[in-house]
Amino acid sequence: MSLFAGLRRRVESWARPRAPEPLPVRLDRRRIYILPTAFGWFLVALLATMAVGALNYNNNPALLLCLLLIGAALASLLWTQLQLSGLEVHAVHGEPVPAGRPMTVRLHAGAAPGRERRGLRIEGEDARAGLSLEMATGEATLLLETRRRGLRPLPRLRISTSRPFGLARAWSWVWPETPVLVYPAPEPAGPPLPSGDGDTAQARLHAAGDDLHHLREWRQGDARRAIAWKPSARRDALIVRELERPQGADVVLDWTLTAGLAYEDRIRRLARWVDEAERDGRRYRLQLPGRPPLGPDAGVAHRHACLRALALLPEAR
Repeated sequence: MSLFAGLRRRVESWARPRAPEPLPVRLDRRRIYILPTAFGWFLVALLATMAVGALNYNNNPALLLCLLLIGAALASLLWTQLQLSGLEVHAVHGEPVPAGRPMTVRLHAGAAPGRERRGLRIEGEDARAGLSLEMATGEATLLLETRRRGLRPLPRLRISTSRPFGLARAWSWVWPETPVLVYPAPEPAGPPLPSGDGDTAQARLHAAGDDLHHLREWRQGDARRAIAWKPSARRDALIVRELERPQGADVVLDWTLTAGLAYEDRIRRLARWVDEAERDGRRYRLQLPGRPPLGPDAGVAHRHACLRALALLPEAR
């Protein structure tokens, strides 16, 4: 078995792409490689023994059976190769995560209709286990380990199958050139979020506020306690109070506020402050050296822009 495993590793080393390639990638016969499985090698030895015995004893029925089995085995090899032929990998996408957490990477593939494809598996170059590629949805999911912030290149991905009889395994390699983004790992603990400048404080509408913002007509779904009864009596129509609550001022997350920390620790603290400001619903501005400020703003898109800017900061020298 070690001889067969070594042969397979040698062939795979020749078959792997030498450099990342742009997507989409179509798998054709020049990219597909096939070798017998352990069961396939056993069947080869069994058929060889049958053929020698049939020829030695001049047993024509046994020889005919042997030839039929050989023909079926050769047809299964062709069918195994056709399971991958024509498959097209459209895109590979990974949602950014903080460094140190596994990233979910989704591979999207498709093929021309008319040929049923089953038993396709996808696995990373150094993965021990693969996941099935569901051709009904054209999607497979892998977990990718992340260790450092920044752009992480994707590993070589192997798509393989041993259908229909498990006599041979066909495989092909895809190496997408598009990297995935890894956010910096936030600082686990540290000082609280910086307070904002009082000049930028704003009052915003809030159902549990204390101050009156304005009056408006009643709408379906308004709470009964929000009705202003005296103005409603004067206007002969239901009037509702809109309340406001003072919100904190815009938070300024400046690189200079982290002076005294190591370079990567400064990035991790700013990443934690970004998450805290987003969690508290605060508007915040990120100021990095040599770059225009980001914000003030809030929301998923703004958080992504800030964490991306922190992740793509150059390495410490």
